[in-house]
Amino acid sequence: MTELIQKKMNDSAAARWTALVLIALTMFFAYMFVDLMSPIQALIEKERGWTPDIFGTYGASEFILNIWGFLIIAGLILDKMGVRFTGMLSASLMLIGGVIKLIGISDWFQTTAMAEWLNSWWVSMPASAKMACFGFMIFGCGCEMAGTTVSKAIAKWFKGKEMALAMGLEMALARVGVFAIFSISPYIAEKMGTVVAPLAFCTLLLLIGLMTFGVFCVMDKKFDKQLGAAASDGEPEEEFKFSDLKYILTSQAFWIVALLCVLYYSAIFPFQRFAANMLQCNLDGLTATQAADIFRWFPIGAAAITPLLGYYLDRKGKGATMLIGGALLLIICHLVFAFVLPETKSEPIAYATIVILGLSFALVPASLWPSVPKIVDEKILGSAYCLIFWIQNFGLSLTPLLIGSVLSSTNANNPAVIAAKAQNATLIPYDYTIPEIIFASFGVAALLIAIYLKVVDKKKGYGLERPNIKSEEAE
Repeated sequence: MTELIQKKMNDSAAARWTALVLIALTMFFAYMFVDLMSPIQALIEKERGWTPDIFGTYGASEFILNIWGFLIIAGLILDKMGVRFTGMLSASLMLIGGVIKLIGISDWFQTTAMAEWLNSWWVSMPASAKMACFGFMIFGCGCEMAGTTVSKAIAKWFKGKEMALAMGLEMALARVGVFAIFSISPYIAEKMGTVVAPLAFCTLLLLIGLMTFGVFCVMDKKFDKQLGAAASDGEPEEEFKFSDLKYILTSQAFWIVALLCVLYYSAIFPFQRFAANMLQCNLDGLTATQAADIFRWFPIGAAAITPLLGYYLDRKGKGATMLIGGALLLIICHLVFAFVLPETKSEPIAYATIVILGLSFALVPASLWPSVPKIVDEKILGSAYCLIFWIQNFGLSLTPLLIGSVLSSTNANNPAVIAAKAQNATLIPYDYTIPEIIFASFGVAALLIAIYLKVVDKKKGYGLERPNIKSEEAE
């Protein structure tokens, strides 16, 4: 009877996995919203006049406020106020940003006085893009804050248990969100005849995500009471002092992980913004829906493999080795997109490369995020995750700007592009060779950092190559 009373909520497999599902759904809907415009880039260019550099600016806007310090504040809020307060705040920000973006893209907004005023300055960017960027900035603050909150929540509920598997499953569900939106967004836009329809649909999903996190908060509050934490969200879940942040800033391993993160993800998420259009341009005759149908297998491949890798990491380890393998596959895939696909115009090669890229995207995140609790104390884990995300956001913000600018400048004298624009064609056939070489270069740098991290881990003994579950527990 005493053992039953002392049993905590996370000792129940049903309770901890239910908690995971609730918070993972919030991120599932968030990831759908992030990429809903990616498979309809050509359509938004035709309907609202978004050229590649404008689309790149839009993609970068998600991270602008984060790199100007919001994520640092978010980390402090998370460690001081806890996962419940921070999670509800982040989900609310995502919804607010989604509504603003929906207003900006909507047909009726284009004829309003505010749209006329927005069009009166920075005339190279239409009012729809300016409003969309503003909303995406607000959404981005909430989304990145939610990502760190979910990571800390999983570390809390799965401490000493299947942490890598849980993080892998959460990431897998998020990847399914990308798969879903690459399938749904062009279909809805085509059936409804407007880019507004998929945006309205995904904004509604953000509201549902806010509700699911609210249910998780009820469970987490009960769990905190069992842990002896304060019942009020206004008090810290653990004893936290600002002076503890020095342990993050002086950690060599932390900075290596952060640098690896920004390099790797700069070749993934910005690429997703342009991937469907790249496939349309390299595979003649594809519609936006057909290109999205090919690329959607990238996140679904990652979703299928990530939980298995998490399971393996929990029991066998080899996290640093997986990082090296993932970076190597990333380089190969972008070089194929740069040189092989434009020459062969082969759909089977496109499918195969997308699947391999998905394997890379499974290897790196599945091993990267469970590694952070091994090098950072739990009470400052939220700040550590947010600092990594903050550094990552510099790459995620600047890379779309770079790719959009390079894509426009390298195609300025492209005869096919000039002719298509003159004919007001639905698809502008851009040459993506240089942008893909840039993505591959990020992969090379990430590979070198991953190799160095393995060397440092061997010397310092952080345990990145060791399993998360002790052998006797794994049995």
